[in-house]
Amino acid sequence: MSYPPDPNNPYGQQPPQQPNPYGQQPPQQPNPYGQQPPQQPGYGYPQQPPQQPGYGYPQQPPADPYGQQQGGPYGQPGPQDPYGQQPPAYGYDPYANGAMTPNAYAGWGSRVVAFIIDFVIVGIVPIIMDIVSAASASPATCTTNPTTYATSCTGGGGFGILNILGFLVGIAASLYLCYMEGTTGQSFGKKAVNIRLVREQDGQPIGFGLAVVRRIAHVLDEIVCCVGFLWPLWDAKKQTFADKIMTTVVVKSQ
Repeated sequence: MSYPPDPNNPYGQQPPQQPNPYGQQPPQQPNPYGQQPPQQPGYGYPQQPPQQPGYGYPQQPPADPYGQQQGGPYGQPGPQDPYGQQPPAYGYDPYANGAMTPNAYAGWGSRVVAFIIDFVIVGIVPIIMDIVSAASASPATCTTNPTTYATSCTGGGGFGILNILGFLVGIAASLYLCYMEGTTGQSFGKKAVNIRLVREQDGQPIGFGLAVVRRIAHVLDEIVCCVGFLWPLWDAKKQTFADKIMTTVVVKSQ
């Protein structure tokens, strides 16, 4: 179907568009908050609800903004010390300027039992060697001069090779006990009764060299009727004279 032409536009031309007198595009209205408008989800698609943690399961701890590992429950590792310091040793009260708690010191009876065990282990081989050396020695033969009545003896026991070997074995065993106490704080006897030799300052092992010096310093405990070995019975820190010189203590092990 045709329509009669427009009397105002007999040729059917499009009217010219009015030009912008300034030649510029109209400025767009800026977003006063500088944010992009949120996108609307399409119709017909269900939105995903935020995931809620399931019941009965532990939640993950929040991430540390400084990159340190945070500890959590159920056996997860605890927080690390940001200064890299070691936790206080067993028996030390962190709220008392590093002082050791009184119940952390080993009892006198435990130390005696540990000493007996170490003495048997160190001395059993030398004692056996001495007994064998004495039993294998030939009996002594003595003669008396009838004129001068002087008596001379030949043969008999002496300081033989077994005695020398027994002495060397005893020295080696004692040094090995010092090595154990210096590096781990426990000899055979101390490990059996669950006690430990440590430095009084920080609760750490004293080292092999100081362990040897401490064993030599036990001579001071034997000078006056072994009073030094009895000193832990009434001493507040249960120390012998050697312990006080070396600033060591014997504590209960964990």
